[in-house]
Amino acid sequence: MIQLFALHSGYGLMAAVAALDAGLLGEAEQRILVPMNTASVPETAIDLATSPRFAPLRARFDRVEPLNALIDPQHPTAWKPDEQDLPMLERLFRRAWGLGGAELELFVQSPQVAPARTLMALFHDAKLGVIGDGLMTYAPIRSRLPRRTTERVGRVVHPDVVPGVEPLVFASTDAVCVPVPPPAFGAVLQEVGEAEPDAALDALADDPAPTGLVLGQYLAALGLVSAVEEQVMQVAMIDRAADAGVQRIVFKPHPSAAPGLTASLAARAGERGIGFAVYAGDQPAEHVAARLRATDVVAGFSTALPTVRALHGTRVHAVGTGTVLARLHPYQNSNRMPATIVDAMERSTSDLRGLVEAVGYAMQPEIMAHLRDHAVSFLGELPAAERERYVSPSRLRALELPGAPAPTRMQRLMEPAGGIGRLEELRLTAAGAKRRAARVWKAASGR
Repeated sequence: MIQLFALHSGYGLMAAVAALDAGLLGEAEQRILVPMNTASVPETAIDLATSPRFAPLRARFDRVEPLNALIDPQHPTAWKPDEQDLPMLERLFRRAWGLGGAELELFVQSPQVAPARTLMALFHDAKLGVIGDGLMTYAPIRSRLPRRTTERVGRVVHPDVVPGVEPLVFASTDAVCVPVPPPAFGAVLQEVGEAEPDAALDALADDPAPTGLVLGQYLAALGLVSAVEEQVMQVAMIDRAADAGVQRIVFKPHPSAAPGLTASLAARAGERGIGFAVYAGDQPAEHVAARLRATDVVAGFSTALPTVRALHGTRVHAVGTGTVLARLHPYQNSNRMPATIVDAMERSTSDLRGLVEAVGYAMQPEIMAHLRDHAVSFLGELPAAERERYVSPSRLRALELPGAPAPTRMQRLMEPAGGIGRLEELRLTAAGAKRRAARVWKAASGR
């Protein structure tokens, strides 16, 4: 058995290595890392295949076979060969990677899209596994995959950073969840953080003042809020950290954030009478929080929030999640589950697993049909405001869930009757009456 790990993010690579270190993935003759750079502009992103920070993790594998170089000039996310070419490509890939005729187990991230989906189809008889990539793993898969693919998925590996909640990806199949214990994931995270000297972070860590870490996510780039609204949210994060009692704020901006944003946050910290500094390095946010001994971490709906809480018991705060939940469109947007989890953590929701499963059903009612009874029961017991925070009234009505608003007169007219909308039915009836009247007139007039 040869295990292939086709991974595109640092978080996914750390999760896979932590699972290997914990002995959760069994034995293998060889383990091959297939790193890929899926950024729109690959030159601007951290490359798992070459970054010195991930060198200790790459050393856990027998070989490293980067995907980008093999399929160039195709971009990995656009690599969707014709189905008839897959047998030929499998032979070529087996030869290029020295796989021979060995039995394979292929681990991927983001299985619903290329290049993961392409690789799963290409290696048509390989066992399949999913490596979690943060909170999106808790959402159901976005599109129904062929049965010949889903029946080969054996396990879903994920850092267990949301205790008591299991990922919904492939939950409708026989796949088994493999939670990676937080200590194992934390050890790998620390190893990555210490792989390269980081004088900037060391200097910030020398300050003993109680520190809050504020993370930038650049939500405007996702089209969830405007640039002005995002700036207001980030200023609110400064206030949240100040209200928590920190004496200094370290801001870790998103790489795409505008410089003017940082200036406005520094000004707000000055108004609140607390220190302000910026860390713009490439360290994972979770390691930055640990290195700074941060008492509080503030963000939008970053995976770092539940992760630092699970690893170190750090206080975490979410800002703007209510706005994000209301703005996400369509309802099935893959950011909905991360926003839901972080928002519910902020509000200390008592049954987080129940909420995740109910929202998961509302996101993908066909794929998650087995959760309908649970969703009906769970949502029926929630207060109206709480229910509508996580499942919009229009979605409640579309799925006939508890709390759905009564349809308006126009909506009743648009509802199907006999397979077509009522307005269309009336139009067809009127058209038929018009044709009959025309025939009667022709007969009566002798024409």
